[in-house]
Amino acid sequence: MFTRILIANRGEIALRIIRACQELGVETVAVFSEADKDAEYLKLANEAICIGPASATDSYLNIPRIISAAEITDVEAIHPGYGFLAENDHFAEVCRDCGIGFIGPSPEAMRMLGNKIQAREIAKKARVYIVPGSEGEIKDEKEAIKLANKIGYPVILKAAAGGGGRGMRVVHNDISMHGAFYAARAESEACFSNGSLFLEKFIIEPRHVEVQVMTDNAGNALHFYERDCTIQRRHQKLIEESPCAILDDETREKLCKSALRVVKQTEYVGAATVEFLLDKDMNFYFIEVNTRIQVEHPVTEMVTGQDLIKWQLKVASGESINLRQKDIHLNGAAIECRINAEDPARDFAPCPGKITKYVPPGGFGIRIDTHVCQDYTISPYYDSMISKLIVHSKTRDDAINTMKRALREFRIEPIKTTIPICLDILTHNLYVKSKVDTGFIEKHMG
Repeated sequence: MFTRILIANRGEIALRIIRACQELGVETVAVFSEADKDAEYLKLANEAICIGPASATDSYLNIPRIISAAEITDVEAIHPGYGFLAENDHFAEVCRDCGIGFIGPSPEAMRMLGNKIQAREIAKKARVYIVPGSEGEIKDEKEAIKLANKIGYPVILKAAAGGGGRGMRVVHNDISMHGAFYAARAESEACFSNGSLFLEKFIIEPRHVEVQVMTDNAGNALHFYERDCTIQRRHQKLIEESPCAILDDETREKLCKSALRVVKQTEYVGAATVEFLLDKDMNFYFIEVNTRIQVEHPVTEMVTGQDLIKWQLKVASGESINLRQKDIHLNGAAIECRINAEDPARDFAPCPGKITKYVPPGGFGIRIDTHVCQDYTISPYYDSMISKLIVHSKTRDDAINTMKRALREFRIEPIKTTIPICLDILTHNLYVKSKVDTGFIEKHMG
């Protein structure tokens, strides 16, 4: 096991990693920007070092500064968390060249699975169904129109190097393809420095279901079952749960085995999430692999009893996974609500500012992953997620009732948050019956 690592991230995931390291006896170095210099969680690290001004480009995305901090503080490895540099293969390669461990996959595996076009080819080799679409990059709108007419509208344009809904456009006809193609390419270039696009058939009213996997250097590959991440706004997840309420045991087994076949196609080591779309007829289609820990990993931890961050640390340090697949069981149901500093009434516009009242919920089955507290000032420079509220209970119905109670208790003032809309969703008849799709919020929440 490592003795000292650096956490190249901020906020709740930095705190989550610090806590896991403390329990494993691993020292931590936290990095921070000038905007985060007063964050309480920094006091829990063994050392904290400033890496630049508020702008993420000059701090959390600045590879030379993070590497310098790692060398100065004499760490053995870097944990990237999620977001920022977590899926940056160049960063992983720089770490390796500098003799610093990267708590994640190799740069080669990250490149293979992180590029959605290559990942589709890998899934095909693994005999996993993919959404019908382009064989590779779409060069121009003419090629996009020709393929769209072949497979049938609607289609979706996606950034090959993308994630988080960036560089994506749904297209319904030839006329709208022109604007959609160039808008998607421009956004992809701006966000990922890569304007490559591919095209897929747009599955009508799908569910978004993903499988958590973990692999080690000894060739062990295990799944930790699935998460249903269907409730989204603008392709950004808002509510996640495990297990998926509509999956039967046979489909669940096929889904999880398909996810393992995909990652086994590469020499992958660490945590990965294999994502699928599930249609109305219970057919599932591979869409992508996220080569990092996910925001929603707590729901998996709650239903399996496994600490995924600790497993990341163990396998990255060279330890083998001392579990067998039959040792991992689903226990009850868990739901996570992302509490974002956003105003749903203004199209989820960010709402930075000072929190003057913070009263978290409590009680049996409640978990809160957050770095904020009363008098904390939410910065306008970073992602608007400020807390994750997770509940765990014996059944999905019980978990829904616990989550509704917890949301009603939660007080974060005076800023606007997603607490009210999460409560509205959980009380909606279609959500309770698990009759939802990825367009649920747009169709039923105004």
